[in-house]
Amino acid sequence: MGLDMYAYMTRETPARPVDFEIEDASPFYYWRKHPDLHGWMEELYREKGGEEQFNCVPVQLTASDLDRLEADIRSGDLPDTTGFFFGDSDGTETAGDLAFIAAARVALAEGYTIYYNSWW
Repeated sequence: MGLDMYAYMTRETPARPVDFEIEDASPFYYWRKHPDLHGWMEELYREKGGEEQFNCVPVQLTASDLDRLEADIRSGDLPDTTGFFFGDSDGTETAGDLAFIAAARVALAEGYTIYYNSWW
């Protein structure tokens, strides 16, 4: 049990940036128990109009979202996030987070849609 976090890539374009359904997506990146990143994604989800409990709901990531995420990671501004079975972010995730952002930028440039989803 715990916080499982996924990024997916697809050729489909969602009808809206949150709470959409995609028929054909491929797993792109995986994190395990990185609650501060999850908290950042939840804030993004809310900004984009999401109203559901932030569990098993997708949020699309654009190039500008990735730019903001990178800036927040580099400046240590991910929100301190807690939750039942979430674990703790301890800073060792930074290299993986930045590798994800770099790979996601390449995928976006190749015409893919990137989105985040989680399950806890």
